[in-house]
Amino acid sequence: MFQKRGLGEVRPGRMIEGPMAEQGDAALLRRIEMLEAENTALRAQVNDAPGVTGPDGAAHPAARRRARWWAWTLLATVLIVVGAILAPVAAVSAWAKAVLTDTEGFVSSYAPLAQDPAVQRFVTDQTMLVITQQLDIRQITSDVIDGITDLGTGPRASEALNLLKGPAASGLLSLVESGVSNFVTSDSFADVWASALRVSHTQLLAALQNDPGSAVRLGGDGTVGIQLGPIVVAVKEALIAQGIDIAAGIPTVDRTIVVARSEALPNVQMAYGLTVWAGDWLPWIVIAMLTAGVLVARRRATALICAAVALALSMAVTIAALAVGRILFADAMDPAMLPADVAGRLYEAVATGIRATAVAVLVLAVVVALVGWLAGPFDVPRRLRGLFSAGAARIRGAAEERGLSTGRVGEWLYAQRSAVRVAIAVVFAAVVLFVRPLTPALTIWSLVIAAIALAVLEVVQRPIVLVPEDADVPIRG
Repeated sequence: MFQKRGLGEVRPGRMIEGPMAEQGDAALLRRIEMLEAENTALRAQVNDAPGVTGPDGAAHPAARRRARWWAWTLLATVLIVVGAILAPVAAVSAWAKAVLTDTEGFVSSYAPLAQDPAVQRFVTDQTMLVITQQLDIRQITSDVIDGITDLGTGPRASEALNLLKGPAASGLLSLVESGVSNFVTSDSFADVWASALRVSHTQLLAALQNDPGSAVRLGGDGTVGIQLGPIVVAVKEALIAQGIDIAAGIPTVDRTIVVARSEALPNVQMAYGLTVWAGDWLPWIVIAMLTAGVLVARRRATALICAAVALALSMAVTIAALAVGRILFADAMDPAMLPADVAGRLYEAVATGIRATAVAVLVLAVVVALVGWLAGPFDVPRRLRGLFSAGAARIRGAAEERGLSTGRVGEWLYAQRSAVRVAIAVVFAAVVLFVRPLTPALTIWSLVIAAIALAVLEVVQRPIVLVPEDADVPIRG
């Protein structure tokens, strides 16, 4: 019997003494190790070979693992693609829900239109149309002059007065139009416009919610508009205040400026309910699908980058679609009902909020893709992280040499560094998800603050180094 040192086992055999015995044992051991290595290599090749089955005819474990890998990868791809496709719908529905259900949000979106020159010209023309339809200024002027001539002005004076009927009517009409225009371009009109928007939205919302006390009913011909009655009343009061007494004859009217016409409006109540539901839940569904796609992926770092890039592309498509939509909207509107420039202003009032959200989400997606790449198991990011960590360590070391140390707080931060990083990411995500209005500037500043917080964490934390008890460690001081 003999035992080879370092083998840890005793091998039975014939006892051979001397150098030849040791040489034979060494050769035998080398041969055994070579055969075991070849056996291991062959077994690995067999396991990795496609279509290999076990003794019972079932798929080999390696093949099953590969099949599961492809299945999870396919599921992750489907979740990410579907989430990216639904993202624009979620952005639009969230904005629509906010505008439909929040009267003050609706007013803040459309109230600035009162300062737009194209809208002011449109309202002036519509108001003058209502006034001339309800008040025949030329006939009134003619009646006044006829009354004067009936008092006995003489043939020549009567002839002269009759010649003044046309100019007087035109002058009076011009005076009224000038008064209307001055009012529409004033701050008082902006207040009236906002009040009209508030009343219209409140009543329209009541109609959409089937409020029995609603004063607005959606027209069977698919029209919806802004009430002109309050504007006419305000114009009448302003003209009287300017000394134009003839304006006292302007009657109270019940008329609206039609701003939209669609055959689908009779079904708008159903669409309203669907929009509110989608605005509440669809953004969360999109976030859940993208998150699930990353979690089920076998290579999560790559999946995170792909999900962020897909989301960024969908937002870029949304921004491009908004630009094309303005052209299509202007072409679809009847110029007799709504001039092209006014239609463009109305569309921009709608698209501005959606575009701001899309740009903010686009910036966020690009940031997530960049962060995922920097934190991923790739060669270049790994080197960059090493350089950053080394720089933070040098700063921390220089500070400690000068007596500046975070002590136990730094050690605690190092022990809890993963949780602190997650907390910073959660705060950043909460800002993007819940703060409204969401703007690109808000997203960028939130990112900058989060990056500064992570950099400060890297410098402030103190790595805990475990030193063996028998190691020679120099003691400072």
